[in-house]
Parts: sequence; structure tokens; C-alpha cells
Amino acid sequence: MVDREDFEFDSRGTTCRAWFYPAQNESMDSPAGVPCIVMAHGLGGTRDAGLEPYATAFADAGFAVLVFDYRYFGASGGRPRQLLSVSAQMADWAAAIAAVRAIDGVDAGRIALWGTSFSGGHVIAAGAADKRIAAISAQGPMMDGRAAVWNALHRHGLWHMLRLVVAGLRDSLADLAGAEPYRIPLVARPGGLAAMATEDAYEGYRAIVPGDWRNEMSARMLLTLALYRPGRKIGRLTCPTLIQICDEDTVAPAEAASAAAARGGDNVIERHYRIGHFDIYRGAGFRQSSSDQLAFFKRTLAPRESA
Repeated sequence: MVDREDFEFDSRGTTCRAWFYPAQNESMDSPAGVPCIVMAHGLGGTRDAGLEPYATAFADAGFAVLVFDYRYFGASGGRPRQLLSVSAQMADWAAAIAAVRAIDGVDAGRIALWGTSFSGGHVIAAGAADKRIAAISAQGPMMDGRAAVWNALHRHGLWHMLRLVVAGLRDSLADLAGAEPYRIPLVARPGGLAAMATEDAYEGYRAIVPGDWRNEMSARMLLTLALYRPGRKIGRLTCPTLIQICDEDTVAPAEAASAAAARGGDNVIERHYRIGHFDIYRGAGFRQSSSDQLAFFKRTLAPRESA
């Protein structure tokens, strides 16, 4: 196990908690310091849900790594718990980036972003807003909320979607009344009411989470998911970007990720894997995806004097 340190930072008055992994060798060092990869999970995920193997691999290769929990989730602060807010999570990304730039020994000019699933879209939006980001990796990314809604409608039918809308409305009314959020499961077996209700999502998510993981999220975000389309910002990126697409993805439509990658021009490297959404975290899927990510980061974050 690579040594890691507890780390925390402020995000608009809320404490976000993270693990900081120091670089384990000097292969990526420069007079300005080492590059740092900032990581966070997807929909309802926490830092201890399958991200540690990636962070360890990156640190072993000479990168510093910060893996953080969003506010309202995991070890981070904020109430109510399990509140999923895109704007709050994007604020946490900006705060995490600012925090690592201030760490002694980190090269502020070589900060990379790593996202997966829902955060695979977040890192595109964060990179579009921050032109100093040096590289971005997005695996199995949710690039287009509208495409995700159509995908769910096609897979589960109108009745399922209406149940999700009702849950979203119920949660919104709870918010207006100052009550606790109305929460639904993040994953369920087919037929269940959840944000992801496929067999592979249910088994795949539960295979990577710790025993105390909370399988729930506030439902209000479902009403605005179709409006969240981070892939449309990919043309604003100025840094190299790796898009890793799971061709058998039942959660984040592969076609939407490919369409976004095509809009990115020469900045974007597109890689395809014949696996499902959660297969990329384990076994052969992890080995291939992490190998491709390491090669990408070594090239794009190389010390300036040898780049």
C-alpha cells in the first residue's frame, strides 16, 4: 500500500475531506515540483469505492494524487446528507484544484483531473472553466444528461420514468418545506425504483463499495438531469483529454461520449473497451484502463525540460 495522508479543504464554507498520496518516486519531478492528479467519484460514489487502486498506481508512477469526497457524501461535511447537487459538486472540484495548487512540492502548472461516470462529465466542465488544467482523463463518462434520460426511457419504459419524476417532485416539495430530502436508491435490480436499475449496475456498484456505503441519493436532481450536458463544453478545452468509453455501458450512453469526443478535435484521444460501465473498475478492465491512463499522464504531464 502506498502511504497516504488525510487532507481537507474548504469549499464555500463546507469542509471536504480527501486522501493525499505523495508521489512515490522522482520520475515526474521538476524544479517546480511534481504533477498532481485530482480525483473524485461518480453518482453517489465515495473515495473508498474503487478509486484507491487508481490512486496507488498513479502515485507509484511518480504523481501526487488527491482523492476527495463531495460535500454531503462520505467523509466530507455538509447537510442534508446524500444531497446530490451538480453546482455544489462543481464548486468542490474548483476548491480541490485550488487546494492542490497550494500544496508545497506540487507543480501548480501540472494539475490533471480524473473523473469517472458522472464525474467524467464534471472534469470536462471543470477543465473548460479552468484553462490552467494540464490534462484530463474521463472514463465511462456521463457526457449528456438528455441522452442518459432517453437511454433510461428506452431500457425501462415510461412507467419507470414517471415514477422517477414523481420521486423528484416529492423531494423538491420536501426542500420547499424545509424537510429532509426524499431519497431513492442509487442502484437497484431491474424493476426497482433507483437512479440506476440494471442488473450490471446493481452488482457492479456493490462490488466496489465499502460495507458502510449508503445506497441512496436525493431525488430532486432527476428533474434536471436532462439539462446537464457537460460534453457540449468539450470544444472549450485547451488541454489533452483522454475519453475512455465502455461500449457495453447501460448507464452512461457510449454514443453520447463518442459524439462529445468528436467535438473535441485534436485535443481528444478516444479509447474504446468492450466492457460494461462497472467492469472498468476491476480485473482486466481496470488493468487496461489504468495502463492507458498512466501512459497518457506520463506523456502529457512530463517534466517541462524533457517534454
